Amino acid sequence: MANYGCQLMAEKMSKVLMRRPGDSLRQANQAQWHYNHLFDAEKAIQQFDAFTQLIIDSDCEIVWMEEGNDGLCDAMFTRDASLITKVGAIPLQMGKPLRAPEPELHKQTYEKLGIPILGQLTGDAKIEGGDTIWLNEKTLLVGMGFRSNQAGVAQLNELLNPHDIQVLGFDMPYWNGKDACLHLMSVISPLTESKYLVHPPLIPARLWQLLEAEGIECVIAPEDEFTASFGLNLNVLPTSPDQCIMIDGFPKTKQVMEEHGVTVTVFEGDALCMACEGGPTCLTNPILRETSQ
Repeated sequence: MANYGCQLMAEKMSKVLMRRPGDSLRQANQAQWHYNHLFDAEKAIQQFDAFTQLIIDSDCEIVWMEEGNDGLCDAMFTRDASLITKVGAIPLQMGKPLRAPEPELHKQTYEKLGIPILGQLTGDAKIEGGDTIWLNEKTLLVGMGFRSNQAGVAQLNELLNPHDIQVLGFDMPYWNGKDACLHLMSVISPLTESKYLVHPPLIPARLWQLLEAEGIECVIAPEDEFTASFGLNLNVLPTSPDQCIMIDGFPKTKQVMEEHGVTVTVFEGDALCMACEGGPTCLTNPILRETSQ
C-alpha cells in the first residue's frame, strides 16, 4: 500500500505535513503579512502546540517541515503550497507573492520522503491549496479568485487529466478585496465525503448547483459567527468522517455540526488562526487519507 495519496477530504487522516511556527513568526512584520490586531506571536505558537496535540491524539503521523528562521511566516499554513495525489505531489504557485518560495520547500520535502513529483505549475499559473476541494477521487474543485487563476486550473488539468482526474474552476467573489484571503475552503468545509459545512452567500452559484446535483448535504454555518470569526468558524478539519477540529469561541457553529452528527473538538485559535487568516485545515496538508471502504 502506498504511503501517500490524498484525493478525499474527510476520510481517516493518517499522515499529514505540518510546519511549526518559530522565529519567522516572532519577527513577522504584522502589516506586511496582513495579520490583524489579534496577532501575538508567542500566543500563536502556544496555540499551534495545542492544535498539534489534537492531531497526535487523532492517531495521525506528522511529517515536519523545518522552520529554519527563513522569514516565511505563512509557511505554517502547509495546505496551500502543494497538492498530493495518488500518483504524486504537485508543488503549486502562490497567489500571495510573499509566499512564493514555499512550493520549492514542499518539493524538497516530498523528494526526501520518496514521494514522486508529478509536475509543478509554471509561468502565470497560480493555485493555492486552500482553493482546492476533492468532490470525489476523480474530480477536483478549484476556487478562482485573488489567489488562484484559470491558468492554474488549465495546468492542473494538463497534469491530472491523464490520470482520469478532472479539475473544475469556479469564480470566487470579491468579498473583502485582493489583500484578504478568501479561499474556496473559506466557504466550504467537508465534514464527510457527502456532507459539507457551508456559507452559501459566498459560494459560486454554479458550484452550488453542482453540489445539489451530487447530493451533497449542506450544513449551513451561522452567518453572524462567520463575520465575527473572519470566516474561520467554517474552517474545520476532519480527522475522520464526522470527527473534526475547529477553533474555539463559535458555539453556534459547533452546535449545528453536532446536530448533524459531527463530533467537534476545539482549540484556542485567536492569535494563530483569526489573526493570521488561516484555520486548522490551512495548518495541515494531508499526505494520506485512508478510505473506509
